[in-house]
Amino acid sequence: MSLLLGAIADDFTGATDLANNLVRAGMRVVQTIGVPREPIEAGIDAVVVALKSRTVPAAEAVEQSLAAWHWLRGQGARQIYFKYCSTFDSTPAGNIGPVTEALMDAMGIDFTIATPAFPDNGRTVFKGHLFVGDVPLNESGMKDHPLTPMTDANLVRVLQAQCRRRVGLIDYRVVAAGAAAVRERIQALRQQGVGIAVVDALSNDDLLRLGPALANLPLLTAGSGVAIALPANAGLAPSARASALPPVAGAQAIVSGSCSLATNQQVAHFIASGRPAFQLDPLRIAAGEDVVAEALAWAAPHLAGGPVLLYSTAPPQAVSAAQTQLGGAQAGELVERCIAAIASGLVRAGVRRLIVAGGETSGACVQALGIARLQIGPQIDPGVPWCHATAAAAAGAPLWLALKSGNFGGEDFFTRAFSLTTPTPDGAHRPAAAH
Repeated sequence: MSLLLGAIADDFTGATDLANNLVRAGMRVVQTIGVPREPIEAGIDAVVVALKSRTVPAAEAVEQSLAAWHWLRGQGARQIYFKYCSTFDSTPAGNIGPVTEALMDAMGIDFTIATPAFPDNGRTVFKGHLFVGDVPLNESGMKDHPLTPMTDANLVRVLQAQCRRRVGLIDYRVVAAGAAAVRERIQALRQQGVGIAVVDALSNDDLLRLGPALANLPLLTAGSGVAIALPANAGLAPSARASALPPVAGAQAIVSGSCSLATNQQVAHFIASGRPAFQLDPLRIAAGEDVVAEALAWAAPHLAGGPVLLYSTAPPQAVSAAQTQLGGAQAGELVERCIAAIASGLVRAGVRRLIVAGGETSGACVQALGIARLQIGPQIDPGVPWCHATAAAAAGAPLWLALKSGNFGGEDFFTRAFSLTTPTPDGAHRPAAAH
């Protein structure tokens, strides 16, 4: 068989973000957790291989990404898409640049593009500078990210620090002029010895104009925004059938490890609405207290009454305090393992609709639940779909799962998302609301 698109995502929430946009534009998409061992079944247009490589050492990220590429090449993927975060999460050492160049070397190509633009979520690129809402990246909440603090909005400069190839720019005026102008600019940059070009995009219209110009590039690197324009290159159009999921019934829960500004607001909104919430203390976890058992015992009597929230989400000053005492990496790993164990316990206790907030947290939870693949369903908010999966760690229990990137979702995300899982009288599920 031949896949239209083979994608490599550097974290699990980012993978569902990408898959969500492809599904909304008409592709039938499967997301795998890690590199599969078996071929993909027929009837699939795109496969997104979800890795947990965003914050590992660059050499490990390269190794994992090349393994994913080798498998996707074996599936006949016509185009490869390296997906990273719409806030370009990285450090001066990588991992976006090293993975991009490793893929270019392996594929024997001399040019690709880079754009994290995702206007639906307020991520735009103007003259090579990334904006989050109305502020430059370095003035957004990403400046306080505990693992990948972003202190420079100039993506050409950020990416050049990670790459040996020259990095250039395709600016908004070229994109506004259409696909032919973009192709001409690509050719000019190639002649100048530029290997990677950051691309401006201020709106979905820019992305849709950009799409046809990218049809013949073997490799794309981007956030999820560009994905809205790719299915049309293969003659596909949006279809409700692409997002249909098998129904599920059972308890509802949220586990949150993200400390982003958006997730802090979502946690506060959930608590203010009077719903039950349990806060996880990293210092108690580090002290060896059985926080997992305590959290599951707390949740048990609440599950029948609606969604419950178990969270380590905290404002930047609290995160810094915990990191000072425990060390940044150790604090994160302790909390991830704790939340993953709680997620497994919740599913064994009957939770069948589960939201996980945070990229690293999602990776830990999916692995702990023994989930090998996800079928992508209806969108909750831009970049966040419901997915269907089976949990090997809970005797193959079927569940709906939403993996939410920390910075994604409206303030009422935790309270609104479950309304989309409610069966309608005909046995289907309610369609995703437009946001």
